[in-house]
Amino acid sequence: SVTQDKERQRRDYHVERPLLNQEQLEELGHWGPAPKTHLWRDWFRCSRARAHALLVQHVPVVGWLPRYPVRDWLLGDLVSGLSVAIMQLPQGLAYALLAGLPPVFGLYSSFYPVFIYFLFGTSRHISVGTFAVMSVMVGGVTESLTADKAFVQSLNTTVEDARVQIAYTLSVLVGLFQVGLGLVHFGFVVTYLSEPLVRGYTTAASVQVLISQLKYVFGITLNSHSGPLSVIYTFLEVCSKLPETVVGTLITAIVSGVVLVLVKLLNEKLKRYLPLPIPGELLTLIGATGISYGVDLQNRFSVDVVGNVSSRLIPPVAPNAQLFAKLVGNAFAIAVVGFAIAISLGKIFALRHGYRVDSNQELVALGLSNLVGGFFQCFPVSCSMSRSLVQESTGGNTQVAGAVSSLFILLIIVKLGELFQDLPKAVLAAVIIVNLKGMMKQFSDICSLWKSNRMDLLIWLVTFVATILLNLDIGLAVSIVFALLLVVFRTQLPHYSVLGQVPDTDIYRDVAEYSGAKEVPGVKVFRSSVTMYFANAELYCDSLKQRCGVDVDHLISQKKKRIKKQELKLKRLQKAKKSKRKASSSKITEVSINVNDSVEDIRSNDLEGSEVKVHRRDELENAAANSPEDVKAPNVTTLKSLGLPQPGFHSLVLDLSTLSFVDTVCIKSLKNIFREFWEIEVEVYIAACHSPVVTQLEAGHFFDESITKQHLFASVHDAVTFALQHSKSGPNSPVLLVFVGVLSQARGLEYNLWTLTGTSPPAHLGH
Repeated sequence: SVTQDKERQRRDYHVERPLLNQEQLEELGHWGPAPKTHLWRDWFRCSRARAHALLVQHVPVVGWLPRYPVRDWLLGDLVSGLSVAIMQLPQGLAYALLAGLPPVFGLYSSFYPVFIYFLFGTSRHISVGTFAVMSVMVGGVTESLTADKAFVQSLNTTVEDARVQIAYTLSVLVGLFQVGLGLVHFGFVVTYLSEPLVRGYTTAASVQVLISQLKYVFGITLNSHSGPLSVIYTFLEVCSKLPETVVGTLITAIVSGVVLVLVKLLNEKLKRYLPLPIPGELLTLIGATGISYGVDLQNRFSVDVVGNVSSRLIPPVAPNAQLFAKLVGNAFAIAVVGFAIAISLGKIFALRHGYRVDSNQELVALGLSNLVGGFFQCFPVSCSMSRSLVQESTGGNTQVAGAVSSLFILLIIVKLGELFQDLPKAVLAAVIIVNLKGMMKQFSDICSLWKSNRMDLLIWLVTFVATILLNLDIGLAVSIVFALLLVVFRTQLPHYSVLGQVPDTDIYRDVAEYSGAKEVPGVKVFRSSVTMYFANAELYCDSLKQRCGVDVDHLISQKKKRIKKQELKLKRLQKAKKSKRKASSSKITEVSINVNDSVEDIRSNDLEGSEVKVHRRDELENAAANSPEDVKAPNVTTLKSLGLPQPGFHSLVLDLSTLSFVDTVCIKSLKNIFREFWEIEVEVYIAACHSPVVTQLEAGHFFDESITKQHLFASVHDAVTFALQHSKSGPNSPVLLVFVGVLSQARGLEYNLWTLTGTSPPAHLGH
């Protein structure tokens, strides 16, 4: 214990400084407005260095490729690119199926966008290309629009070609949105997508992906469903058509799924000993294609296969502008979701490897990938979590790995694509479902969030349910609105606390939480856990009055009532004097007794010793008639003189350290707090305001003759110390307005004394 005491003393520090209010702090610290920076001047500044900086900023490959360490990184990037391409091939084919398109378009979407991102992206590790969530969003759009036969006829094409047109037109629109938002530095929009929201959304999307693949697993044909509750209708239809299951298709899907799971488990067990993971998906595709070709699964067992796969590159095609109006809403939702997934993964890898990802440039890079890809009939893409992890774990250091994988996909498109014509679609469905494992694990968030943060759990659950019931586009909008409303709701229910001083320190903590913290006698210190603004200003005032233990409104109301009674009493006295004036020809004088003379002084001393002023009766009446405010005598209206209870504290300190901004409602509320507590004879001080808040208070004309910067202190302790030093020992002695009637009688003088407080005149001033 002695050692602990010595150690504690060694850690003690002592500071001696004067008590500081805001005026003194500004004078001591030489406060002045921060210099303004004019960014627009830099925009129009032209130089060779600035041109190079702009080029590197918008085309990052120009900055890092010339400095690429070939000996150190090339081998790792080649191996990583090959590994990613091996995964990209089956996933591209499968996710095209998920988007409702022929599988070859998945290969196109795994080539063009990846190479564009290599030129413009800032993340060194994410793998851009087809992704399950994006594909199911595209599939929802293509399914819903092509379900209308009139719409397909208006395009004068087949249903399959109509879906392709919708997909690449959608990609162009998504790209335009992303590039436009990136150029106007709108990358911060992703901050409104919290992690629980994104995880709940992707989990719901994975459920939709799973349900959409059941028709390929069971080999059944389903009607097209779109709009709210489409997932529920699809699932119910799958259940109703289970008796129509094609057994060969179901067995193919089950065997493929089991093989994929076993290979993944084997990779997990042997990852320490394997230089590269076993390409289970590629081996499964090759094996299933060989078996399907050799056994003729399509004709003998009615197993649906991929069919014709083009072995050539398609020339660029302009998007169908007629579809823009129908696709603009879905395009914006897909653009936001795709960017949110990409930037979240990019920041994770950047933090892990110590480099910076520019969110605005990532938005531009992803937008250009979708925009250029759309002209080559690609559907919208983002980045894949599983491929990104493989790209990082197999030694990938830069996007050279992405370029290698895209070139490998190009080779497959040109030379090897037609070999997969006999690949069963059930195998692709099995690939998709097995790859949902990571997103399905996110259901464990429910347990972890229940223990850590139930508000985040509520966001997760609302996002999941809204996305399942209302579909991906409307579900995302509902989720964002709910999350923002929840933030507003939480600011309306903050934690309000009365603070007490921790003994022998200048630290103040909530007395309900810290048993050792004690309230300073005569001083109330109040704090809110959030900033005060229009949505919670009224709640702040109500909680303040409640925590102070004084019914301020009732006390002010009673005070006004008693003052009114005194005024009525004064009027009755004036009427009585008027009636006596008619009966008497003597003159009545008014005596004003100085505030320094108490009633006892009047009783003990002769009236001649007191400080008096004599006025003629007509002057008194004129003053009462012309200036009734003077007759009210506000100095008389103290709580004690009115017989009202006084608060148990003389000073109130508002800790405003949590204020980050103020609005007009906040300023008016603070002024009302000052006015109301002054009415009940409590001084109000504010403390610990940040400089921007003080500036906003000044701009809002908060400070005036009655509320000055001398009411604002640098810290709570400064305010409490000042309040204790300047506390009133008692209520001010009221100025007594005394009417003395001097009546001329034959036998002598008669004095009549009335006081507004209702006290009887002193005995020696009687008749």
